[in-house]
Amino acid sequence: MKILIKNIKELVQVEDKPVLKVCGQNMSEIHRIKNAYLLVDKNIIQDFGYMKEMPENIKVEQIIDASNKFVFPSFCDSHTHLVYAGSREIEYTDKIRGLSYEEIARRGGGILNSAKLLHNTSEDELYKQAMLRINEIISLGTGAVEIKSGYGLNLADELKMLRVIQRIKNSSKVLVKSTFLGAHAIPLEFKNKQSAYVNMVINEMIPAVAKEKLADYIDVFCDRGFFTVDETDKILKAAFKYGLKPKIHANELDYSGGIQVGVANDALSVDHLEYTGEKEIQALLNSETMPTLLPGAAFFLGMINPPVRKMIKAGLPIALASDFNPGSAPSGNMQFIMSLACINLRMLPEEVINAVTVNGAYAMGLSKKAGSIAKGKIANLFITKKIPSVEFLPYSFGSNLVEKVILNGEIMNI
Repeated sequence: MKILIKNIKELVQVEDKPVLKVCGQNMSEIHRIKNAYLLVDKNIIQDFGYMKEMPENIKVEQIIDASNKFVFPSFCDSHTHLVYAGSREIEYTDKIRGLSYEEIARRGGGILNSAKLLHNTSEDELYKQAMLRINEIISLGTGAVEIKSGYGLNLADELKMLRVIQRIKNSSKVLVKSTFLGAHAIPLEFKNKQSAYVNMVINEMIPAVAKEKLADYIDVFCDRGFFTVDETDKILKAAFKYGLKPKIHANELDYSGGIQVGVANDALSVDHLEYTGEKEIQALLNSETMPTLLPGAAFFLGMINPPVRKMIKAGLPIALASDFNPGSAPSGNMQFIMSLACINLRMLPEEVINAVTVNGAYAMGLSKKAGSIAKGKIANLFITKKIPSVEFLPYSFGSNLVEKVILNGEIMNI
């Protein structure tokens, strides 16, 4: 379909020469065009510019008047666990009573609880539940999403999760990247036998996942109480032989060494990063790894916030993601993530926009397709309701300000 959007109050995050990522002080700048038009042809962005320069007599199938509205590239949510079976609101009550994330995990809750639920849920039911969440995040502005396994913790159930993700990838208009996270936690049957489980991940799970071509990336929860630096390094090196690039859970609970082992293994991103010091910042500065922050999880768990101002001042890029999962971040609302980043992390609205678009796309390996308004990129974008400014999007937390969504060049029913 050929679509013309005209009279756009502001076209946000435009690029004539697309960049891979935005770093340091440059994150406080976004390029935009006031009183703009945008032309979508088939599934790509064909043209855009000022209304006064819009070519005459453009033949299109649909015209959208965006007067007093903004057009953004769709959010790129580079870290989620949205394929899961059921919720964990009982643990939410435990958290209110004062139990920590680790205390809940030690008594069989947390990830192990989700693994038990998933084991008893069919692939079709998992897909049905996940598509409800996919449709929800689409309505909130997300157009690209990374989804992890990790609630299987055995070969059959990890493959089940990854096949569900593959079905989502094939059936949804949203761009999907799949990550194998067999090393998410230690199953109860491997208690006090952690090395045996690591060997199973390396010798059984990774080869099977690679054989069925079910994952784009591999992840490990490298943190206190989960997987060590040495175990993480072994898993990542084994996965490298099968072409699986790392994306690492790191430094959520402590200075775990997860950032450094991620960088050493050329990770596409290292995620969480609540515990980030000078050594970690220096390691990231000398890498192509994207630091990815998950403020929804820190908010929900009542954890410390990462030192984002120090990270940006040092020259690092920052991506933001939702961590959508049933235990520590039960929301995929990237508009709320933007608000949390402004309120709790003291990020500027412009920095936040860069973090959820260009840098989020980088953290998923989608820089050539998504993350900005650029000619030739996939037409994944959203039109806001009538709002006064760019800053209003993260300012007005709790409201869905998305009015219309276009994914892969098609107007979505939201």
